[in-house]
Amino acid sequence: MKKILVIGANGQIGTELTTALVKLHGASQVVTSDIQPQGRHPQLSYETLDVTDAKRLADVVAQHNVGEIYHLAAALSAKGEEHPEWAWNLNMTGLLNVLEVARQAKLSKVFWPSSIAAFGPSTPRDNAPQVGAMDPKTVYGISKLAGEHWCAWYAEKYGMDIRSLRYPGLISYSAEPGGGTTDYAIQALFAAAAGKNYTSFLDVDSTLPMMYMPDAVRATIELMSAPKEQLKVVGSYNLAAWSFAPRELADIIRRRYPAFEMRYQPDFRQVIADAWPRSIDDSKAREEWSWTPAYSLADMVDDMLTHLAAAQPAAQGKAA
Repeated sequence: MKKILVIGANGQIGTELTTALVKLHGASQVVTSDIQPQGRHPQLSYETLDVTDAKRLADVVAQHNVGEIYHLAAALSAKGEEHPEWAWNLNMTGLLNVLEVARQAKLSKVFWPSSIAAFGPSTPRDNAPQVGAMDPKTVYGISKLAGEHWCAWYAEKYGMDIRSLRYPGLISYSAEPGGGTTDYAIQALFAAAAGKNYTSFLDVDSTLPMMYMPDAVRATIELMSAPKEQLKVVGSYNLAAWSFAPRELADIIRRRYPAFEMRYQPDFRQVIADAWPRSIDDSKAREEWSWTPAYSLADMVDDMLTHLAAAQPAAQGKAA
């Protein structure tokens, strides 16, 4: 039986998506990989893999009889602006290697994540449409928009089944964030649970689309499980749950930690955030494969703080 390969399994998305795939398919059917020498899931087969090494990727696919790839390895928005050539090489060479290996090995499906970073200043700030103006202003966003076109080209040219989501900012307690512009939300929640205040690198009213990781994982699996004939979007589906600003997040955190304070010291990431939409129109995902988020914003904050507080119970109720 063909196996599933998760590339970037140690990352923020990969950590939780791998767990969900194991529950769905069984541990023997999931192979994990990342650039680090060890994986986060010790019960699973693991391969140290630099996805920019096409031969190594092809060897791993052949060795493990891989039939599907979830390609999650990427340089994110803020880190990409600091190291643009590295980010472009990782994001684009890695994706093209995956697509070409998948074509040659005749894999059944490929999943690759895009992002709201593929939008830009010309995109409507509210209810950014599935199809419309896209003029990204970061290396990360440029690579995501180019990647969407490469995925569509391979699908149309070779008939490959390549599926993709434009993720909003993702919030998770299972792994540290990887250098994105929406990471302030995770950092604020970690700080609150540890009894600390937080200084946001985005301004008080910088509203952005966000999603809780369990919903993002479920959306990924639901998209990959949907019958191909239902899917009309070629490229990446818009995906949304809710939007909020740092001020709103701080207000919700204070329901549980009344002494929590959030200060604001915008840095270079503010310019990135200002070029992104405030909200996303994901009606195509809802229509074509019945997507709907399960968590409200308040549910997410409560669940995050519950898990984080359990990891450091002495910090509960404190703020400094």
